[in-house]
Amino acid sequence: MTTPDGRLFSHQLSRSRQPGAALVVGLLLLLALTVLAISGMTMATLDLQMAGNHQFEERAFQAAEAGIERAITAGVFNTNAPTVQAAVEVAAGTEDTLEYTITFAEDNGITPLPRGGYSLGTGFEAYHFEIASTGTSRRGAESVHEQGLYIVGPGGG
Repeated sequence: MTTPDGRLFSHQLSRSRQPGAALVVGLLLLLALTVLAISGMTMATLDLQMAGNHQFEERAFQAAEAGIERAITAGVFNTNAPTVQAAVEVAAGTEDTLEYTITFAEDNGITPLPRGGYSLGTGFEAYHFEIASTGTSRRGAESVHEQGLYIVGPGGG
């Protein structure tokens, strides 16, 4: 096909004005998709790490609670000196540990029981003890729990 002045009509003229435009648009779309994929992977990794941290925090909480239960079960309540249980593993093969201290509350340690109205009679007092238990797990998770309790025993008049 020719033009009125005798030159050949060609589509090359319109193609020469847009060299590589499709390539540039394609690369920009590929870049946008890559950024989205990387941010999605980063968010998934962060979510996984946060879930793991919460799990270890919960394990430390449970280890501290186990320390209180072990202290009460051990029943070593001494009004003269604190009872200390050094750090021990909660379960074999785990890194979860617990330790507890049982102390006699000096400030309000002995409470006389009211007279009459119950079958204990006279000569009994309530001894106030405090248990502090610390549970630890991996990634630095730590939980500290305190529990107070009274034990009725002989004393007073």
